[in-house]
Formats: sequence, C-alpha cells, structure tokens
Amino acid sequence: MTRPVLGILTLYLNNDGLLEERSIYQKMTLAGKKLGLDLFVFTPQDVNYKENRIHAMIYDPIERKWSRKWTSFPHMIYDRCRIQRSPRFEQLKQFRSQYGHLTFLNRTLRNKWTVHRTLSKEDSYRSYLPATRIYDSMADVTEMLRKYPLLYLKPINGTGGRGILRIERRQDGKLLLQGRDQSRKIIKPRQVPAASLSAHLSTWNLKGARYIIQQGIQLKLPSGRVHDYRMLVQKNGEGKWQLTGCAGRIGAAGSVTSNLHGGGKASSMDELLGKWIGDADKVKAVKEEAEQLGIGVAACLEQAYGRLCELALDLAIDRTGHIWLLEVNPKPAREVFAQAGELDTYNNAILRPLEYALWMYEQKMKRKDKKKTSSST
Repeated sequence: MTRPVLGILTLYLNNDGLLEERSIYQKMTLAGKKLGLDLFVFTPQDVNYKENRIHAMIYDPIERKWSRKWTSFPHMIYDRCRIQRSPRFEQLKQFRSQYGHLTFLNRTLRNKWTVHRTLSKEDSYRSYLPATRIYDSMADVTEMLRKYPLLYLKPINGTGGRGILRIERRQDGKLLLQGRDQSRKIIKPRQVPAASLSAHLSTWNLKGARYIIQQGIQLKLPSGRVHDYRMLVQKNGEGKWQLTGCAGRIGAAGSVTSNLHGGGKASSMDELLGKWIGDADKVKAVKEEAEQLGIGVAACLEQAYGRLCELALDLAIDRTGHIWLLEVNPKPAREVFAQAGELDTYNNAILRPLEYALWMYEQKMKRKDKKKTSSST
C-alpha cells in the first residue's frame, strides 16, 4: 500500500533560501514517519509547472541532513505561507491559482478587517470583538478617540507586531503614542497635543498600507508590560476542532505588543490569569468560555472561507474576566508553548496537523473505493 505523502508549502524568507520554520519541519518529518506519513517541504520556486514536478527538500532524521529530490505532487498540501512583500509571494499566488484543485489541509484566510466583519455578523461573537473600523481618513481616528481612551492602529495584513501604533488619550488631553515599526523595532513613547496627531500619523502611510483602528483594552500588568493570550485550536485525527492549548504572553519593556518575536516572553495561562484575576473559580470559568469561543470561531471561519486545519486566536482578558478577540492567525507558530514550559502541548501542536492529514487521506481513499464499488455494480 502506498504511504501517504504530505507536502509542506512555504516561502523562502530571502533570495538565499532561508526558511523560517526549518526546525519545526524536521520535528514534523520525524513524527510523520512514526505515524506512517512521509513529508517533504517545498516552495512555489521549487515547482516545474510544465512537468508538474517538485524539487523537494527532504529531511533525513537519521542522518540529520536535508537533501533535494525531484518528486511528483504529494497527496495533500499543508500551506504554511505567510504574507510577504516580495516577488516570492506573487509566485505563491500563481501556485495557488494553478493547483487550487489539489487537496489542501487549509485554505487561505482573509485579512484582519474581513475576518472582523465576518465574525461581527454572528450574534454569538459580536460581544467578544473590540470596536473596529477601517482607516479612511484622520476623521476616523478622531471619532474613535472620542469614544475610546485607547486605540490600536494595525495593518490589515500585518504579522508579528510590525507597524502597530498605540494611541492613548491622557487626562490632560494629550495623546501618548507608542508603537513598532515594520522591522519590529520599538518606537519610544512620546506625548503629543491632540491637534498635532495628524502630522505625526502622516509618516505611517495608514491609507496606502491599509490599516484598521481597533478599540484598545487596558492590559498593562503592575510591571507596566502588556500581556495577552495565544490560543491554538486544531483539527484532530477525527477531523474535528479541538483546543490544543492556550498560553500567556508578556511583552518586552516599552512594547505595545506581546509578540515573542518582538522580545516578549511566555507564561502558563493559569499562572498569568491567576495573578490578573485572582479568583480561582472565575479563572476556571474564563478558561472554559475561551475554549468554547476558540472552537466556535474556527468552525465559523471555516464555513465562511473553506477548509482550515488550525487557527491561533489572540485573546485579551480584562480585569472583569471579559474575553476580547484581538485577531486570528491562520499560520500560527508553536514556540509559545515550549517557552511556557508546556512541552506536551508543544508536541501536540506539531502532531495534530499530521494526524489530521492522515484522516483526510483515509477519507479520500474511502471515497475512491466507494466510487470503484459503485461503478462496478
């Protein structure tokens, strides 16, 4: 019997062939072999479109080496491609267009604004969403500041905390500006008069880059650092959504975000939430509600945009225990669990997409057998 093959689709980070998650792919290869699943890694640049062949990257767990081999297309494709501003991303669009009929574990999710609008149509999720609007002009920022003392401006396709600006209205009427530039570098806080906000924002290219304006939630710990929670929900070996884990993230000093790549650190949810809320029964109830929210949001977005296999939800939880869904990430990293010391959760986060891939392969084979049986009778 032919062993199922999973192709992990990714993008090089530069012209030298740098891969962001090479160590993860090595772990997946080893785990896949134990399950009876073969894996290889490839990018759109590695595809021969005329011959429908792939110059695949294959990891040998015994030799601990990567090698190249020309191969046919895999039975399933696991899309790990994140947005880039590069010709490589244009090649990805071509690949998805030409080979969209193949079996993907996950389809593309839309940008932050479109996802927000999709969820805001559902009564079940509306109360979890911070007030959000697309940036068209300074009037939008001014109006939102009148309603909310804290705002976040985010690029609709941004990742890793890049290009985020935090605006806080102080009691004296001045505005406190903080943020991160496109290279994640922390922009030092500065106070400006409200009348000069437009001049300060003019360098951010808010309309050209397409930004959203989001109601901010006060999440500063006694240390002055912001915090939130990264929840990972994934399909399991039965094709059903399941909570894999949820961990806390504490931002670097002076940072407006908690992203680990931006210098943040991880913590267990129980520890961080216990210190933040205090009451054990309340913490338990919040965790249960968050799990229901995560699984429900995943199912809702899958129905709207097509098959998905995993999603990360960035959650804010205020002092009252109210949960806020800040954003949804369709290509989540897993390191937060390793850094929080939750190694079982980390290993499950690596394993579950592989178990789901095997389940999909089995369903595919059953459909083929059923078709053969019906055609022969």
